[in-house]
Amino acid sequence: MYTLIAGGKVVTSTGARDADVLVDGETIAAIIDREPPQGNPAASGPAPAGPARADRIVDATGRYVLPGGVDPHTHLDLPVGGGVVSSDDFETGTIAAACGGTTTIVDFPTQVRGGSLAEALDTWHAKAAGRSVIDYGFHMIVSDLTPATERELGDIVRDGVTSLKLFMAYPDRLMLDDGMIFRAMEISRDLGAIVCLHAENGHVVDALVRGAVAAGHTAPRYHAVTRPPEVEAEAVQRAITMAGLARCPLYIVHVSTAHAVVRIAEARRRGAAVYGETCPQYLCLDESVYERDVMEAAKYVMSPPLRPRWMQAWLWEALDQADLQTVGTDHCPFWLRDKARGRDDFSKMPNGAPGIEHRLALLHARGVRAGRLSWPRLVDVFATAPARIFGLHPRKGALEPGSDADVVVFDPNARRTISTATHRMRVDSDPYEGVEVDGVVDTVLARGEVIVERGEFVGRAGRGTFLRRGPHPPSRG
Repeated sequence: MYTLIAGGKVVTSTGARDADVLVDGETIAAIIDREPPQGNPAASGPAPAGPARADRIVDATGRYVLPGGVDPHTHLDLPVGGGVVSSDDFETGTIAAACGGTTTIVDFPTQVRGGSLAEALDTWHAKAAGRSVIDYGFHMIVSDLTPATERELGDIVRDGVTSLKLFMAYPDRLMLDDGMIFRAMEISRDLGAIVCLHAENGHVVDALVRGAVAAGHTAPRYHAVTRPPEVEAEAVQRAITMAGLARCPLYIVHVSTAHAVVRIAEARRRGAAVYGETCPQYLCLDESVYERDVMEAAKYVMSPPLRPRWMQAWLWEALDQADLQTVGTDHCPFWLRDKARGRDDFSKMPNGAPGIEHRLALLHARGVRAGRLSWPRLVDVFATAPARIFGLHPRKGALEPGSDADVVVFDPNARRTISTATHRMRVDSDPYEGVEVDGVVDTVLARGEVIVERGEFVGRAGRGTFLRRGPHPPSRG
C-alpha cells in the first residue's frame, strides 16, 4: 500500500525542504522534492509525485512533516512502593505520546533488589505487549549489582537491551555505590552497552531531607531546598570521571542545572563520550510553583526539582549548541490522591509528573517560536539524536528511504491551551495547565499506519512492537 504525504515542508535534523514523502507499507520509499509549476513560481501545492496513484494521500499543505519523536525517558506502569504505581500504563501512556507526535519510547524495567534482571525484563514485556500503540525499547535499571547480576548482563544486552540505568540517589531502594557503578560501567563497555545515570548525591540529599523534616519543614517547597543544584553538579562530575576511567559511554538523564551543563560541555570538548538529556519541565517551568498551596505545589514534586528561572536560558543555549543532545520527558504521572500521601511530609510524596504528550508542542512554542531553536535542531533533540544514541537510527528518528514510516504532520499555526480536561494522559493534573502553545499535531503515521488523524487517536492497542537494539561501538573517550 502506497501513502503519499503531499504538500508539506519536510524537516530533518540537517535541514528543511519542500518535498513529499512516499510511504510503501511500513517504510519510507522516497522523499520527492517539489518544483513550482513552470512559469508560475508563486504557485503552491504538491506537484505530481510517486506512483501513478497512491492508495492514500495525506494533505500536509501549510504544515511541517517531521520524523516521529523518540522519547528516551518514560516510566509507564511503574511501582514506586506502598502500593503506588504511575497512573499511565503502556496503552494510555502511548496513546498520549502518539497524540503528541512521539512514535517510539524507551521505558525502564526495574530490578527489584534481590531479584534478577530477567524477571524484571519479563515483567516489563508483559506490561507492554498487547497494550503499546507505538514501538518501544527498554533501558534496564540495575539496583543490585551482585555476581549473579553481572552474569545476567550479557544475556540482557543480547536480548536487545543495550543500555543500563544506574542511580546515584535513593539509597533505600535504587542507589549503587561508586564501586558498583564503576564495575557496571566496565561491564557495559565490554558488552557494548551505554550507561544512563540519575546523577544526584543520594547520601547528601537524604541528610538534608532528614534535617528539614526534623525541623518541621515539611511543605513541598522543601523538596527543592533539600535537592540543591550542587548535589546534581557534584554527582555529574563524579559520573563523568568514572565513565572516563572505565572508557564507557555515559548518558546523563534529566539535566536540570546550569552547573551540570558546564561539566557535561567541558567533558564533551575533551572528547569524552558523554551525552546530556534535559526535559520540558526544566525548560519551561521554575521553582516559583513550590510557593503555591500544598496540593498545587505537590503537582511539581519531581526529581530533580524545578530550578530558578534563570537556569532555563542555560538549558536552551546548551540544546542549541549541542552541549545537551536530547529532550526526554521523564513522564511519571501520579494521581493526586497518591501525591496527597505527602501532604504533611514532602518526603513521603511520590516523585514525578506527566508530560509525554506535550514535548513537541512545548519545544516548538518555547523553542522555535521564541527563537531559541531552529527547526532542524528541534528535530534532532526530539527524534534523531535519541535514536542515534540508543542504537535505533536510521530505522527511527529519520525521514529517509528504508526508515520506518514514523511521520508527524505538524500544524505550526494552530493554537491550543493545555488542560487536564483535554489531555490524553491518564492523570488528574497537568503541570502545564493553562499554558497556550502554538502548534498542534495533525496526523501521525507509525510504521505507515495512520494512528492520529486530525488530532484524534485512531490507532489500536497492541500494534507497537519491541525494538531490539544492537551494541554500541566501544568508546575511546
